[in-house]
Amino acid sequence: MKKITVTSPLLPNLDDFNEMLKDIWASKWITNNGQYHKQLEAALRDYLKVPQVSLFTNGTLPLLTALQALRITGEVITTPYSFVATTHSIWWAGCKPVFVDIDPRTGNLDPEKIEAAITPRTTAIMPVHCYGKPCDVRRIKEIADTYGLKVIYDAAHAFGVECLTPDPSPVERGEWEYRMTADPALYDLLKEHARRMRKEPTQAEEVLWQALRNSQLGAKWRRQHPILDFIVDFICFEHSIIIEVDGGYHNMDEQMRLDAARDKILRDNGFYILRFTNEQVLYDLDATVEKIRTTMQNFPLQGGQRGAWSSILNWGDMSTLSFHATKVYNTIEGGAMIMPNEETKKRIDFLKNFGFANETTVVGPGINSKMDEMRAAYGLLSLKLVDNCIAARQQVAIKYREALCDVEGITFFDDMPGVKHNYSYFPIFIDAKAYGLTRDELYFKMKEQNVLGRRYFYPLISEFSTYRGLESADPKNLPNAHKMADSVLCLPMHHELSEEDLARIIECLTPSPLR
Repeated sequence: MKKITVTSPLLPNLDDFNEMLKDIWASKWITNNGQYHKQLEAALRDYLKVPQVSLFTNGTLPLLTALQALRITGEVITTPYSFVATTHSIWWAGCKPVFVDIDPRTGNLDPEKIEAAITPRTTAIMPVHCYGKPCDVRRIKEIADTYGLKVIYDAAHAFGVECLTPDPSPVERGEWEYRMTADPALYDLLKEHARRMRKEPTQAEEVLWQALRNSQLGAKWRRQHPILDFIVDFICFEHSIIIEVDGGYHNMDEQMRLDAARDKILRDNGFYILRFTNEQVLYDLDATVEKIRTTMQNFPLQGGQRGAWSSILNWGDMSTLSFHATKVYNTIEGGAMIMPNEETKKRIDFLKNFGFANETTVVGPGINSKMDEMRAAYGLLSLKLVDNCIAARQQVAIKYREALCDVEGITFFDDMPGVKHNYSYFPIFIDAKAYGLTRDELYFKMKEQNVLGRRYFYPLISEFSTYRGLESADPKNLPNAHKMADSVLCLPMHHELSEEDLARIIECLTPSPLR
């Protein structure tokens, strides 16, 4: 029987990777900030929509380096519900971790518990975006600003996660009249061109329009509409979603570059972009419409107000990422730090290279944590695949929720409104009394069927011998974290799960043993 694994790495095309390896071999430059290292930092900066990126050899060292760079001492408030690297980095930095309980609705640090744990020795907060679900970053910022604390986010699970920040409309900003959603100087020209395009739609555009018109999906859609300097195929202002239906020429390199640049401008102005091929619309309209419907559900806006999508990585003083092979995006092994400006990046780059500022000058007690050229090349290729990977993961999440929504004793997280998720994990929580099996009994039942789950995060970090003696590790202080750790089981979640795989997984879970 085929083994169904919890995760599966996103692997680039081997031939493409071999060509880049040949280039590396020819150059004989395999580390120390080579061309692929520089290219990957730039590509990630654009993809993640962050000011600066510094690459590391794994996901733990950026945490340690962030603590060093910010000169953190004393006590650091953190979560017991995470991978041990979070707390280990605090310990290795010579600081004392202080555990506070989590919000059971998200698995993230409970901000109200944070404030109660602050003492005169507290210098920083290290929250974790658990399972890729954003922390309450605004409330954490308020607390940090009030008490003068630094905030370092462990964002190992949060690659590509974005949140909607409400923003005044162009009307409210006084930029142009409501009817002129495009640049006023170009509006009349664009409007006339859009009118002609509406009269001569492609077959795929016409088919999709018949499915969108008259608010059939619960919101008003416009077709061939001027936005900024462009004419988009379809747009829903209520949800700030744009749909493009692409013909074959969009696969050409130059057109792909132009499309990417255009999409970035539109995203920066608060829109979410969905792209479909003509073939997807014509031959699988139901799946196309379902993806649109799901996107509208995932990204609701209040009162029709527009907003701007921004990376969750831009919150806090620094954020760190893991590019381990089990993550949504990987460089086999690797990581990165996100920081707000070039000056900080220069300091971080010194610290990850033994503190060297140049050949003869050492400016700090740094470590060796540089990413090599092979992994950077691998990362560049993987980055081209990650959007499709996330889309596939989303479909897995949808199928899990549909299958498990009525199973007594099993609960799970829904998508958070106003968040672009990366579907890094799919945790379920077992109520043994209602379900008829304990979490561990279910875990071993699945294992017997060659279906692997993961009790992630169990046991809590606060239960390990290194930390259980801390006053903050007392279980009575962490009831929500203990309850979640004792009931959680992460189901297989990756882009390679087939329909047959999902059927086997769901069969292990349903119906409940009590039925």
